[in-house]
Amino acid sequence: MSDLYELQLSLDLPGSLPASDLALIRRHLGEGGEQTPETSNPLAEYPLLSARGPAHRIGGALVGELLPGPRGWALTVRQEVHPDEFDALRTLLTWLATRTTTVGTIGYVRFLESDVPDALIAAPDGIHRLPLRPGSPARHLLPDGEE
Repeated sequence: MSDLYELQLSLDLPGSLPASDLALIRRHLGEGGEQTPETSNPLAEYPLLSARGPAHRIGGALVGELLPGPRGWALTVRQEVHPDEFDALRTLLTWLATRTTTVGTIGYVRFLESDVPDALIAAPDGIHRLPLRPGSPARHLLPDGEE
């Protein structure tokens, strides 16, 4: 049994996003070079979305791209994540939620051994995780020890 999850995001960000915000996203995508993170910034963790190449356990490829697009910036991510990273990921996803111009489904999170993912929904008050299994209640943004 494994404790890995698949995280997939696809969302738009405004073209007016400040350079410091773009730099932070790029850092998490592994494009930030050798910059020293601000120790006072909880988002300045190690790069959380930087894995590339074949996925070790979930199949397919691990990617992360931030590209200029017709609606500003387009961000697409697919990563294998471990529960030890969930606190930092919650912080990053909540931060992205306050900046995205996408409303509605922006991706999903799926436990490695599950056939059905939980949708990630962007709303004005943040990102919510909505299980797609019948009868499952809405849950926290990412799983925690109580689920």
